[in-house]
Amino acid sequence: MAPEAVVHVVDDDLAVRQSLSFLLASDGLPVRLHESATAFLASAVQAQAGCIVTDVRMPGLDGIAFLQELRRRGSTLPVIVMTGHADVPLAISAMKAGAVDFLEKPFDDDLFLAAVRTALDRNAEEARRVAEASALNERLSTLSERERQVLAGLVDGKANKVIAFELGISPRTVEIYRANVMAKMQAASLSQLVRMVLVGEGAGERREA
Repeated sequence: MAPEAVVHVVDDDLAVRQSLSFLLASDGLPVRLHESATAFLASAVQAQAGCIVTDVRMPGLDGIAFLQELRRRGSTLPVIVMTGHADVPLAISAMKAGAVDFLEKPFDDDLFLAAVRTALDRNAEEARRVAEASALNERLSTLSERERQVLAGLVDGKANKVIAFELGISPRTVEIYRANVMAKMQAASLSQLVRMVLVGEGAGERREA
């Protein structure tokens, strides 16, 4: 079962935490409150689904350092930073550090909720891509070395005869390996097979970025 998407509010101001908690709860969104970035990092919630809403200026670990630490730990939770009018340059720095959006205080309730919904959708889509890539990698792991070689040739757009010549086997044998690859990868067509491999490669590049 997929974990429930939770909005984590990180702010040292109790009034702000309570206000945002009420607003999010009134919109049907699960919320957890954290009085500081350090308190959030000390909890065991980093890997859960959802997003983070954090003030950019806080005692101890500020918003920028918080973002950097989240990325260092491999967190994929989208982060929205809240900033005062004079802190816009700092908020832009936060965006460069990985925040998905920033809101200038005081902000409209509807604007805030829209930003949170967008962040949650982004997190859900990323989770879907990761799950899809994981399933594809699991299927790839079932392929033999020769099947992988044939698959590489197919993804490169090579004809069966070319693959056969390069591997030193007959075109008929390539057809057999190709059928095995299609079955193991659960691909209904060559184009679907190529898309699967490209999706898996793209997910790997995003994790390394």
